[in-house]
Amino acid sequence: MIADRIALILAIIGAANWGSVGLFKFDIVAWLFGGQDALLSRVIYTVVALAGVWCISLLFSKRIHAHH
Repeated sequence: MIADRIALILAIIGAANWGSVGLFKFDIVAWLFGGQDALLSRVIYTVVALAGVWCISLLFSKRIHAHH
């Protein structure tokens, strides 16, 4: 499902950003969009968080994905 893929991509982006914060004390989202308090940064943080919540449902998904 496309929503699952989008959620996974956003969760990966969030993980990369947190990795950057943890390793280098550098917040990529804040740097790109005007700081942590900037509206666009806060929107992105929120969308990534919602994607993470969506990914929780993937843990319990019983769908079988066919590999072509």
